Amino acid sequence: MAKITFMGAGSTVFAKNVLGDCMLTPALADATIALYDIDAQRLADSKMMLENINKNHGGKATVEAYLGVDNRRAALAGANYVVNAIQVGGYEPCTVTDFEIPKKYGLRQTIADTLGIGGIFRTLRTGPVMLDFARDMEAVCPDAWFLNYTNPMSMLTGIMLRGSAVKTVGLCHSVQVCAPHLLKHLGIEAKALQWQIAGINHQGWLLEITDGGKDLYPEIKEKAAALNAEKKHGDMVRFEVMRRFGYYITESSEHSAEYMPYWIKKNYPELIERYNIPLDEYPRRCVNQIKGWEKQRDELVHDQNLSHSRTHEYASYIMEAMETDVPYRIGGNVMNTGLITNLPPNAVVEVPCMVDRNGVVPCHVGALPEACAALNRLMINSQLLAVEAVLTGRKDYVYQAAMLDPHTAAELSIDEIVAMCDDLFEAHGDWIPAMK
Repeated sequence: MAKITFMGAGSTVFAKNVLGDCMLTPALADATIALYDIDAQRLADSKMMLENINKNHGGKATVEAYLGVDNRRAALAGANYVVNAIQVGGYEPCTVTDFEIPKKYGLRQTIADTLGIGGIFRTLRTGPVMLDFARDMEAVCPDAWFLNYTNPMSMLTGIMLRGSAVKTVGLCHSVQVCAPHLLKHLGIEAKALQWQIAGINHQGWLLEITDGGKDLYPEIKEKAAALNAEKKHGDMVRFEVMRRFGYYITESSEHSAEYMPYWIKKNYPELIERYNIPLDEYPRRCVNQIKGWEKQRDELVHDQNLSHSRTHEYASYIMEAMETDVPYRIGGNVMNTGLITNLPPNAVVEVPCMVDRNGVVPCHVGALPEACAALNRLMINSQLLAVEAVLTGRKDYVYQAAMLDPHTAAELSIDEIVAMCDDLFEAHGDWIPAMK
């Protein structure tokens, strides 16, 4: 019988998806599920919701709740799998700060959870908390697998892999839906779809896409170019990147727009309109989610007949493969131990991985097309410095990470970047541990 610990269980909707999936998986149905959070109300909500799902799907699981830092080791003790979905600092005050202070310097963002100044400061406040989790896991569940869903994925997964002995894999939603969503958007049908994706999180490259051996890229590129020329839509940036660099990337256009120096430019505001880029998109989503939570809370928490259908999230399939020794393939974020030969070895890469009782075993990819690798390296430069900042506590690495961020460096001078970082340190206060 497995024990599954969910860190950040107040993420009620995501907890439903991952843990509901586990309850519907025969090899995991009788698991002990330990919910951990620092918010008492959200923890209670998630526990009630999951107990209803459990009751309506056979009642085999045991659901436990653990509140606060003092109970964290108890939540982790004896765990086989630890799912991480925390958000340190929440929408207020921290996400608001990540957007509003850069905006004063003329630096605009869309999502700010993966790269850029927002991603760097999210890493600074989240990485130390995850290392605290790692110390606890090393003490009370040293053989557990840590399944990280928290962004910035590459940076936080790198911190766990380089700063602890915990077996860690980073998981994202983008890989498994990339090819099907692309074809659906373009109205292309495929009966025997196959694809290969590799790169880094949120900038994995769709290297191959075929239908029964037929290369679909010529048709994809033709239809994508026509759609970009015809009307505005939600994926214009990715289609233009594919036109210029040759390959489609895994993450959305609103994300991708802030990873590169080409799209969000104060001296070229017409690009925002031309490529339909939604500035301040993440705060807008947060506000809407907060407004809609009470209604959604009633639907999820107080519905005694609540049911669930298994989703495409990787977590339950990974656990099932490890429990049953029936292999399953995922796209996982792991250390680049020669897997992608033209990316740095200390970077976290997103590659195909096979999962069975041996754990997560990454697959060798080889070299990416050079232009694709070069674009990845622009992101990796900043990621590696942010990881060093957390592992060493050195503030100069933070400044350097910001200076090397493609979007930030394209918009601001060095003095502006340093001043902006200092303002962010002051505004975040104790959310970021003291740095030297």
